[in-house]
Amino acid sequence: MIRTETESGITRLLIDRPGRRNAFDPSMTGALVEAIEAAHRDPDCRVLVIKGAGDVFSTGRDLKAAAAASEGDAPARNPAAEDEMWVRIFHLLHRASIPSVAVVRGYAVAGGFTLAMGCDFVLADRTATFGAFEMRYGFPGAILTPVLTRLVGPRLALEFAMLGETISADRLNAAGLINRLAADASELAKLENEFVGQLAKLDPRAVKQTRDIFRAAEQMPLDNALDMGRQLNQWTASMGGFANAGRTLAAKGAKA
Repeated sequence: MIRTETESGITRLLIDRPGRRNAFDPSMTGALVEAIEAAHRDPDCRVLVIKGAGDVFSTGRDLKAAAAASEGDAPARNPAAEDEMWVRIFHLLHRASIPSVAVVRGYAVAGGFTLAMGCDFVLADRTATFGAFEMRYGFPGAILTPVLTRLVGPRLALEFAMLGETISADRLNAAGLINRLAADASELAKLENEFVGQLAKLDPRAVKQTRDIFRAAEQMPLDNALDMGRQLNQWTASMGGFANAGRTLAAKGAKA
């Protein structure tokens, strides 16, 4: 089950299947797609937060359910349709106009690792454990691998994707893949409120523009990205953005 909570411009999606370590079956995958789409349609949503119920973020695909289906002990599944839904999650997160934040405690492995890395920001405490556990069962982290190539250098990306080892929160933090690392659950809750609250206060148009130029700059030479930045500055000036900011600063100075 995916539970949705909305408050003060923040939409929190809770992966709520603790009895199966928040593993995804097809209905949960579809529910997550729908919840993300709903958040993106909500004009009041400024930040999307994804969390796991209990002490686990997610262990990814429910392999036991997949085995039962293949043996006829559970309803038949459509792997192609499941994969389409799963990939859509990452298309949505990547193309969104609002930032996404994964808040991680406990295991975030296999598809759970991919989901956390697919968000714009990651907050975690030191109980968090990551890893491409797919490799332990003889198949690749096929969606995780391209996600990692965008986030970390080729040496570490290939190591993380291929070896299937447990990766501690401290090591992932040292690799630059965690934005805030908390000592425990209490500190993580505080960090979440502060970090997410700060994002929610930002001007949504400026957030979208920053995301757009960031994504574009990932794919183009620096010269072209700088030209894009210059054009965005010119547009901002033509819309009175710099002048309005100057008047705001002057007003604050007069009150000081």
